[in-house]
Amino acid sequence: MKKIILTGDRPTGKLHVGHYIGSIKSRLELQNSENYDEFYVMIADAQALTDNAGNVQKVKENILEVALDYLSCGLDPKKVCLFIQSEVPALTEISFYYMNLVTLSRLKRNPTVKEEIKLRGFEESVPVGFLTYPISQTADITAFEANIIPVGDDQKPMIEQAREIVRSFNTTYGETLVMPEAVVPKSKSQSRLVGTDGKGKMSKSLGNCIYLSDSEDTVKQKIMNMYTDPNHIKITDPGQIEGNVVFEYLDAFVKDDSFEKYLPEYKNLDELKAHYKRGGLGDVKIKLFLNNILQEILRPIREKREALAKDPQKVYKILFEGSDKANIKANKTLAKIKNAMGINYRANI
Repeated sequence: MKKIILTGDRPTGKLHVGHYIGSIKSRLELQNSENYDEFYVMIADAQALTDNAGNVQKVKENILEVALDYLSCGLDPKKVCLFIQSEVPALTEISFYYMNLVTLSRLKRNPTVKEEIKLRGFEESVPVGFLTYPISQTADITAFEANIIPVGDDQKPMIEQAREIVRSFNTTYGETLVMPEAVVPKSKSQSRLVGTDGKGKMSKSLGNCIYLSDSEDTVKQKIMNMYTDPNHIKITDPGQIEGNVVFEYLDAFVKDDSFEKYLPEYKNLDELKAHYKRGGLGDVKIKLFLNNILQEILRPIREKREALAKDPQKVYKILFEGSDKANIKANKTLAKIKNAMGINYRANI
């Protein structure tokens, strides 16, 4: 069986370091391994509109921003297909057919959907499009016959529901759709990076992000304002590691050579943590250490992004070419689906 990967992001804002460590880094590893047959990366603008219907301009503007982030991080359009969701009409038609295979009560029970509805304060006013997000996502996955779906832990219920829809379709109409498998990050820090305020997941809506496009000064300022241990008032005080945002970021971003480069008095992160726990290590020192690590990662991304941003038409050309390629694949799958259902009337005449 072919190895086909599908992943993507909603264009509701620029991407941040949580996206980088949680998904983009693993996408780059997959891309560079070349251990796949097809690789699709989708900018999910249609799904973004399910809770931004009154702010289309925001979604439209951020298509370019997300594309710039993708390309500046190293996603290569020669190796992966970068495309815009709304540019592939077959996805909407496939979603419509899948709606008949899912009950309203099942959609409401989806843990990810329930959490997102609560987060947005929809309550009983939830848009139908938002509630049917898992169906749309299943259409995206199956349209490209993707069987490798990199997601965070919080998205696992979505993939499980996609598997239910695939199972239902194949049982009803015959073996047609490919069964997807979720691929989750290896560590907790990669799966759900906490926001700089320590109050929850890094989120554009909560304003607790470090963006990939932030300037060097902005990144440093956000790090220096990070939440640590409120009881670690004096340097001599013992410090708490659990719930300390700086250490959660160090867990996620520290590299093998980070200490040799920026903090040679320590051999590794365990030594640094031990010193902080027993006291005698100040917050400023660990924040400056984290700043050096993140600046090293973000500097080349920022520079490449600034260069790409000078020619937006070139970026759109990449997206449109990818969308054309995605259309060919999705239309073939749509034909298979309609044949299986017995509604591909022109083919039967």
